[in-house]
Amino acid sequence: MEKKTVLYDKHVAANGKMVPFAGYILPVQYEKGVIAEHMAVRNGVGMFDVSHMGEIMCKGPDALKNVNHLMTNSYDGMYDGQARYTTMCNEHGGTVDDFIVYRIHEDEFMLVPNAANKDKDYKWILEHQIGDVTFTDVSEKYAQIAVQGPKAKDVILKMVDPDMIPKKYYSANFNATVAGIDCILSRTGYTGELGYEIYLPVEHAEEMWDAFLENGKEEGLIPCGLGARDTLRMEAAMPLYGHEMNDDISPLETALDFCVKMDKEEFVGKEAMEKNPSTKTRMGLKITGRGIAREHMDVYIGDEKIGQTTSGSHFPFMGGAYAMAILDKKHAEVGTEVEVEIRGKRVAAEIVPLPIYDRKKR
Repeated sequence: MEKKTVLYDKHVAANGKMVPFAGYILPVQYEKGVIAEHMAVRNGVGMFDVSHMGEIMCKGPDALKNVNHLMTNSYDGMYDGQARYTTMCNEHGGTVDDFIVYRIHEDEFMLVPNAANKDKDYKWILEHQIGDVTFTDVSEKYAQIAVQGPKAKDVILKMVDPDMIPKKYYSANFNATVAGIDCILSRTGYTGELGYEIYLPVEHAEEMWDAFLENGKEEGLIPCGLGARDTLRMEAAMPLYGHEMNDDISPLETALDFCVKMDKEEFVGKEAMEKNPSTKTRMGLKITGRGIAREHMDVYIGDEKIGQTTSGSHFPFMGGAYAMAILDKKHAEVGTEVEVEIRGKRVAAEIVPLPIYDRKKR
């Protein structure tokens, strides 16, 4: 049976269309629709309930040793409050999940996994932990609200002491106070825009949600659902477990090399990656024919299958149909003309670089 986030009643009151996702009932969209929500985040500001995400605390003398052992990225040399994106792999080099890992102190980290994988991830971590460390699943204690878009900072400045706002991307203040509520304020997001994610006690979630709606009126802040969250992350080429990665896909095959530190002494999956160098990579596709590519559609050059799409849709801001695909490296050159098999028909497409949407190049 699906769970409800603490903000469920807020979504229903706002006429959110509720659907099951990752074991929860969540809004896929509100009355204005996915496109309006998508464009609000690209041009103004939108707010998401992401309370279904997980939070796992890692604490003890061997906390750093454990995150370096379990995760492909390196967690050496971090400052308190810094965050790093990473994957966690199995012994075969496949991807168990992707995470954001925050350093709280030198012996304490917070791990944020995908909502759908949280229980699986926690079990995996407990089975592979080493040394003197304690992992604790605290997901039920936290709600999480994401406020994203170029006007996100304008809204949050009305609610917080400016000195509490993290100055760098992928950093957080673990002792922030927003709208009078103690919380973790993180400069992160899953949309490709400037934004913030607020982790706070569940008992204050409704109060925080209402505070953002009130303080964001001038900037046009609207609540956004799963539909816009998905199209935004696809435009920005952000991977999603079950699409761009899974237990059989190495992060090296899906263009996540930047968070796989092969020069580390060891991590779970490193040996398998060394023995089986990747021959594939993730690229973008612009659909130049008539059709929309979704996931698991074959990509061809002539009669040769060169890969498969992982996610795709009509991209509202880009104004066209695009997709991501994992392709053979030997064919993965920008500008190459390919075909995607959509509902039994070959549709023309062109390989383009990722990200498809880049805020810095607008």
